[in-house]
Amino acid sequence: MSASYEDRLLAFVGREINPLKPGQDPVNVPMIRHWVEAMEDDNPIHLDEEAARATGRDGVVAPASMAQAWVMRGYAATMAPKDGGGPADELWALLAEGGYTSVVATDSEFEFHRELVPGDHVGMREVVESISPEKSTGLGAGRFVTTLKTYQDQNGEVVATQRWRTLRFKPKEKPAEQLAEKAAEEPAEKAEPKALRPRPAINRDNSFWFEAAREHRLLIQRCASCGTLRHPPGPCCPECGSFEWDTVRASGDGHVYSFVVNHHPRHPAFEFPMIVAVVELAEGTRLITNLVGVTPEEVEIDMPVVLDWVDADPELSLPVFRPVAQEGH
Repeated sequence: MSASYEDRLLAFVGREINPLKPGQDPVNVPMIRHWVEAMEDDNPIHLDEEAARATGRDGVVAPASMAQAWVMRGYAATMAPKDGGGPADELWALLAEGGYTSVVATDSEFEFHRELVPGDHVGMREVVESISPEKSTGLGAGRFVTTLKTYQDQNGEVVATQRWRTLRFKPKEKPAEQLAEKAAEEPAEKAEPKALRPRPAINRDNSFWFEAAREHRLLIQRCASCGTLRHPPGPCCPECGSFEWDTVRASGDGHVYSFVVNHHPRHPAFEFPMIVAVVELAEGTRLITNLVGVTPEEVEIDMPVVLDWVDADPELSLPVFRPVAQEGH
């Protein structure tokens, strides 16, 4: 990488890439309700005025982890921004110029200064703290970009800060001999190798799960202190706070808890329409997966399903589920 490229990249360190801008809507109860229902957060201080006042608060408060949600610009503005881009887009374009075309979030460190209440109007500004030299990672050569997001209310008071770190990386290419072998096995009209599925964000907390999946074993993380099962994997038990854990192997039986049929945006690694489901396992935990061997019209809530596997490529196997009646087909 040339010195001039490095200089252009490091010129962004200390620079504000997202100026302070208020979110589209102030803090409001309907969004809080959607959030706590999705997260299954049953703390009454978020929706029950009386319960909140009983704790010494003036009224309901938003979950602290919603801070980022209040400043998200929404689907339409993300897909078709009207501001013509800014410093953040310039930085991402410069990284892409260097070959760092893929991204995965690696760290998010929040510090909350006060609780947010309905009526607060939150804005956020973002400054680049650091851009690392090129590092060799399991995903490919990349650079860690760390930014500091400062959240302020309508009066300019800082309500939270977030140190946000992403890895911008160059996707690994398949070995030439592996591609040649696959091309030789496929018909002439399929000479082009099929696009790879997007790579999952694998870290120290979840690597055991993906390693087991490559062996067609579906594991569930279990707290070694209180026995609570949890998914997705994480470092700490949400019930008792213990950092000690082991795993149990799922039976593979479950039922459809909910589902959507995805038509857009399309990715060349998938076939559409694609059924994306939340499957509740017999053990009680849920996971997001695909349904196979069934059409969208045939899927029903509570439909019994059984585990199957898709070997997306030599490095990635993922659990999918099919209706019980088609087991083995």
